[in-house]
Amino acid sequence: MTKEIISEYGVVAPSPEVMAKNLSGGNLQKLILARVLSRNPRLVIADLPTQGLDIGATEFVRNKLIEAKEKKAGVLLISEDLDEILSLSDWVAPIYEGTLMGILPGDGAKREDVGAMMAGISPAGEKYEDR
Repeated sequence: MTKEIISEYGVVAPSPEVMAKNLSGGNLQKLILARVLSRNPRLVIADLPTQGLDIGATEFVRNKLIEAKEKKAGVLLISEDLDEILSLSDWVAPIYEGTLMGILPGDGAKREDVGAMMAGISPAGEKYEDR
């Protein structure tokens, strides 16, 4: 199974016997993703899944999350990267200081609106404190 994961997920390791703690951060992240997704989960909670990854690894991880969604897994994406959120999400629910600011359909969510909601400004232009 380790050899399959190394191959399918592009994990760079000197050998299948190497300890996970000896892998680079990006390869360790891909290994953890592989471990989770190989079990065909019904729910994936992806918290900052591409933070610190290079462009190629970022694209790979995003594609794997899309594949999980296509296999009918629910994917809860927690991210501060608006491009990531807008490219992967069916629904967007910005949070400001622990408060859900609203829920927007992913295909209609505008970068400016989501960013404003993340900063505590409602779609109507009201600041959270003013509500």
